[in-house]
Amino acid sequence: MPELPEVETVRRGLADRLSLFEIARVEVCRSRAIASPGGEKAFIHGLTGARVGDWSRRGKYLMAALEPDRGVWGVHLRMTGQFQWLDHAKEPCRHTRVRFWNPQGDELRFVDTRSFGEMWWVPPGEELVSVITGLSRLGPEPFSAEFTSAYLRKKLKNSTRPIKTALLDQALVAGVGNIYADESLFMAGIPPLTPAGRLTLAQLERLRACLVEVLNTSIGAGGTTFSDFRDLEGVNGNYGGQAWVYRRGGAPCRRCGTPISREKLSGRSTHWCPNCQS
Repeated sequence: MPELPEVETVRRGLADRLSLFEIARVEVCRSRAIASPGGEKAFIHGLTGARVGDWSRRGKYLMAALEPDRGVWGVHLRMTGQFQWLDHAKEPCRHTRVRFWNPQGDELRFVDTRSFGEMWWVPPGEELVSVITGLSRLGPEPFSAEFTSAYLRKKLKNSTRPIKTALLDQALVAGVGNIYADESLFMAGIPPLTPAGRLTLAQLERLRACLVEVLNTSIGAGGTTFSDFRDLEGVNGNYGGQAWVYRRGGAPCRRCGTPISREKLSGRSTHWCPNCQS
């Protein structure tokens, strides 16, 4: 699933390509892609004729203001959703879910192999969380002033769940997934199986700082591509080639040479260095 850096990369691409984009036509190829009340009929009605304004991101959610006063367009890529920009006609592939055209005939296409991606139209005056309900369950952004070591200590007090599992909880911190949980724990020197409530304030501060660092590094590299992720222009993310531990099970640690361990934790593959994270 695309995580914060990949979604932020998409946000930046959409903000660049869709500046003042007028939606002349919308075609929903798979109705389950539309999650907002009223289904595809209301979605098409709400977006057709609108102009796309500023794009924002909350966790792994994307939102675009629709102008003038036309509400909000929400998107979650889920496992394999991706946007494609086409300035020429091209037959849609069988995984095409939603298509958008401007008056000039340029097309923005939403393609989703696994079909878990979702879109919403939030009418003017409606609260975002009343339509995109998942927003109400999100914790703070990793880059926010609220996300501090003191916050983590309070939230994780007496917790016995592994710190790796805790980092995947979107109610604790928004946007972090398997890749950057593994990477930040390695950088902080913390074993992923450590009970979260046992971490000291100093360890939590180191983990917070490392998480922010690796997220910024990955955003600068355009995110990570191991299978499906592409940016709006179809370009792969480049962070994967410099990952410390993620998807490197059995390979030598880039710091000490010890083989990287890999095992399932809460159903997710977890990677760490037994020496650097001891």
